[in-house]
Amino acid sequence: MADRQDKVLALARRKGILRVKDLQDAGIHTEYLRRLAAKGMLVKIGRGLYMPADAELSANAGLAQASRRVPHGIICLLSALRFHEIGTANPFEVWIALDQDVRRPQVEYPPLRIVRFSGRARTEGVDRHRIESVQVKIYNPAKTVADCSKFRNKIGLDVAIEALRDCLRTRKCTHEQLWQYAQVCRVTEVMRPYLEAVS
Repeated sequence: MADRQDKVLALARRKGILRVKDLQDAGIHTEYLRRLAAKGMLVKIGRGLYMPADAELSANAGLAQASRRVPHGIICLLSALRFHEIGTANPFEVWIALDQDVRRPQVEYPPLRIVRFSGRARTEGVDRHRIESVQVKIYNPAKTVADCSKFRNKIGLDVAIEALRDCLRTRKCTHEQLWQYAQVCRVTEVMRPYLEAVS
């Protein structure tokens, strides 16, 4: 039994966030998750999600948790702005992009804000980052700013303008990159006056 517990703890440390499915894939009974949580060696952070009790959570832990729960999703809009430290938005939900045809995931924690993307607007501008030992897909700064212009009715025009100005001021992207993703997201006419104003 101790040998199995050690394997579960080693797996939890390697993955950062452990799912029930991870144990099933490793051929280990999921009862070990409950036992290790009862002993205080694992912490249950959501339905079917556990992490080592001694793990230190980063400010982006929610992004890692969301990515483990929804591996086909891409962190977008306000959550991507926060990750890239653009603007002042500080969302309590994790904003995540899903394809139009994907069913809405049933996730209790962390709270999610689902946004539907399609075509090139979904597939381009995706970077991969390691957070809490989890590979997390996040739109790059320029793509995120273009997305903010596209979804300005959801997030607010003031947030979209602040993101564009702050992204350029802090040199997280160039005018050319913004223009490239404005074309991908089909928001060139929306972004043109703001890009010209900050040139």
